[in-house]
Amino acid sequence: MRAHMAGAGGPALRAADSGSQPRLERSNPGAPSQAFGCSIFPSSTATAARRAGAALQREERGDITCPLLFIQLNQLRSTPAGLEWREMARWIKFEEKVEDGGERWSAPHVPALPLHSLFQLRTCLQKGTLLLDLDATSFKEIIDKALCEEAELQPALRERLAALLLLQPQHQPTKSLLQLLAELGVSPCRGKGKGRSEPRTQVSKTPLKEQLRNRFKKKVPPGAEAAHVAVGEVEFLEKPFTAFIRLRQGVSLGSLAEVSLPSRFLFFLLGPPRLKAYHEVGRAMATLLTDELFQRVARQAEHRENLMAGMEAFLDELVVLPPGKWDPGARIPPPSYLPAPRRSGEELERTGRLFGGLLRDIQRKAPWYGSDFTDALHPQCLSAVLYIYLATVTNAITFGGMLGDATANMQGVLESFLGTAFAGFTFCLFSGQPLTILSSTGPVLVFERLLFSFSQDHSLDYLEFRLWIGLWVAFFGVVLVATEASHLVGHFTRFTEEGFCALISLIFIYDSLKKMLSLADAFPINWHYRLDNVTSYSCTCNLSSPGHSSAGNDTSLPSPLAWQPPATPAGLSRTQCLDLGGHLLGTSCQYVPDVTLVSFLLFGGTFLLCTALKRFRSSRYFPVGVRKLVSDFAVILAILASCTVDALLGLETPKLLVPSELKPTNPARGWIVFPFGANPWWVCLLSAVPAVLVTILIFMDQQITAVILNRREYKLQKGAGFHLDLLCVSLLMVVTSVTGLPWYVSATVISLAHMDSLRKESATSAPGEHPEFLGIREQRLTGLAVFILMGVSVFMAPVLKHIPMPVLYGVFLHMGVTALNSIQLTDRVRLLLMPAKHQRDLAYLRHVPLRRVHLFTAIQLLCLALLWLLKSTVAAIIFPVMLLALVGIRKGLERIFSPHDLSWLDGPAPGAAGTQPRERPEQRGTAEECEPMQRPGAQINLSVN
Repeated sequence: MRAHMAGAGGPALRAADSGSQPRLERSNPGAPSQAFGCSIFPSSTATAARRAGAALQREERGDITCPLLFIQLNQLRSTPAGLEWREMARWIKFEEKVEDGGERWSAPHVPALPLHSLFQLRTCLQKGTLLLDLDATSFKEIIDKALCEEAELQPALRERLAALLLLQPQHQPTKSLLQLLAELGVSPCRGKGKGRSEPRTQVSKTPLKEQLRNRFKKKVPPGAEAAHVAVGEVEFLEKPFTAFIRLRQGVSLGSLAEVSLPSRFLFFLLGPPRLKAYHEVGRAMATLLTDELFQRVARQAEHRENLMAGMEAFLDELVVLPPGKWDPGARIPPPSYLPAPRRSGEELERTGRLFGGLLRDIQRKAPWYGSDFTDALHPQCLSAVLYIYLATVTNAITFGGMLGDATANMQGVLESFLGTAFAGFTFCLFSGQPLTILSSTGPVLVFERLLFSFSQDHSLDYLEFRLWIGLWVAFFGVVLVATEASHLVGHFTRFTEEGFCALISLIFIYDSLKKMLSLADAFPINWHYRLDNVTSYSCTCNLSSPGHSSAGNDTSLPSPLAWQPPATPAGLSRTQCLDLGGHLLGTSCQYVPDVTLVSFLLFGGTFLLCTALKRFRSSRYFPVGVRKLVSDFAVILAILASCTVDALLGLETPKLLVPSELKPTNPARGWIVFPFGANPWWVCLLSAVPAVLVTILIFMDQQITAVILNRREYKLQKGAGFHLDLLCVSLLMVVTSVTGLPWYVSATVISLAHMDSLRKESATSAPGEHPEFLGIREQRLTGLAVFILMGVSVFMAPVLKHIPMPVLYGVFLHMGVTALNSIQLTDRVRLLLMPAKHQRDLAYLRHVPLRRVHLFTAIQLLCLALLWLLKSTVAAIIFPVMLLALVGIRKGLERIFSPHDLSWLDGPAPGAAGTQPRERPEQRGTAEECEPMQRPGAQINLSVN
């Protein structure tokens, strides 16, 4: 029978039933004994379990810390020179073995243990020597005190045993590729094993050079401690010698461990020959120490019974796998794992005072203002600046061109550039969430088009009418801030967030594809072009000697290209010319109409390259530092590569053109819009009606984006600023309305791309463990730099004109697809097309019937389709109301779905959690995980074999 152990927090090989016995730290603190022993009969360890539970409760109150353990297994091996200790395996969270031949470490994997080794280990802990909180400063002192506890050992055996245990172990250091190549080159010139410590020498009191140079030290997290497991067979012992030792303080034991770390635990098992029994018991001990619960119990145990209670709790998690149903020799890779999210702060609590929420936002964000600049001093921020700058420039040109078409150039590309630079810079300087990127959005563009059409139909001045609407929107926005209306954000569930995020993502995808398809009009594909008829396209066949050119060879290619049959017998086809020994002369002989084709190749290549380089972080190639650097600069590298290909081809693909003069796009307007003069006086009052719709649109657009960006899974440390952000957007409405610049609000897709480009991960991770997501690099400098570059883009036109627009459209497509894949709706849409047997083990599929999941998805898709239709038709004027109606539709779903189903599909009912943020079930683990985990420690499955 063999056991499989998942690493700490790993979702793999979990208990088959969601109601399996929970571990102690996740159970009821008031009844710790219930966590130990799943037996239906009374357990002899119940009293010890209570003491172990009390120890763990002290730790949970913060009295005790539990550093990560590096565990090394040394085994006694027989060599021609005598017995020596050799390192055979090591653990941090997963097992790594020394492969046969002793020159290579295996890949990290979930350990597989024989069941009898666990039972033998339990016997060793029950009957062997146990030393808790031992005070010792050297390895020799530890050995002497451990052997003194063995009264049955004869003095001669004690001395032989001490001499054996004090031998220097032969480590297997982790070597770089250059070190391996160097050793390979000089190996014929020196004896095998040269460079290792000499056999038959004792453990050094100071670390060896190979320990200090060991590259594996980089994988050990700071603050880690070491545990040593030594097992072996000796002829002079008649019965096993076992000792488990816990030192009071971590002590450096010189050259004992592969890496120099303070040591805390030691386990020795020596005895007469018993085949592989000792090795497997040693692996079982090391695996037991990787279990978080047992390690915490072992650190606090006061008696042997406490330690045995921890062992029993460990054994309680065993699940038997029948023999023959799996390969015990297979190495199960470590599972991926995301830590449980933290709870957010109290950004949305009502104070009951005017501007109370705004004052709280300012008080919350003020202490972080200085660090908002110093935290940006990292190379990753440079990548984010370049990435978001190019995305923002493309967005400004795209929406500026659309605004120009919709408003007769009353607002054009130049206004879009200046407005984006000013509004974005101001917002990043004073907002509560400076990671937000302001931009023109699709819903705002729809309203601008409708407003201009209404003004033209009723002979009103568009900019003056728009000024009054903007002033009313700013006033309503300040009122919403004063009354703490952002508290209503608590009613936004995933249903609303995902509907809006999916809409904006689809707009990005649709616009990028639409722009690319429009290239076929500007650069038509010549479908009638035939290579065999190039002689008719101003290309002459010359039958004379090579190099002789006839007149008229350099005529230009007719447009459109249309094949014309030879008018004279001399008009030979390409094939006929070559068959007669002639050669082709003319500028069009090698012509291929490929501008549109190359543009699509640049578009698709940029998208695929962005995606591939972003995933390069998890690649198996190159060191982790190189992978992180490539992943951080993925979009920039993709843009540079595509621009290089375009430059090498030398085709006239459409390029990025920015305004080069600071003057209004429409000469009929100025830079200041006056409130009176062009329209009747009552227009200022009538403007309040459309201003209500714009206010709803701005509020929903801004706050839904803010909710998405401030999700708990992003682990933001500096808090949100819903009220402060809304105030900044409202005041910017005044400035942009007076100057006739576009209105700006949070851009969901670009802001998500900004957040994704600033992800922080742990610098060190255990072998086999994925780097831990630490949060987002929260600062203001990247946003400020992006909008400063936007402002000076007018002077960068000579450089920017070399960037092909298809490349930037590819970046747009990448942002839209990335944002679309980040929502649960996309996963549930895939389930509609996937047979049940191929569906992933998603959390909500374990708790909600599949037909109910599909019904919820269908309703969400119907709402999304309705939003798209409203946006695209003359009914777009009620689009803001439809956004608000999503909240009401979500409320109506409570009549169709049970609270249990909605809690898994959409989170708890709005307002059910009071002022506390919603705790979404699937956010407590990865998408592949089962129900929310009840313990972060190891789990074991068994198989009879």
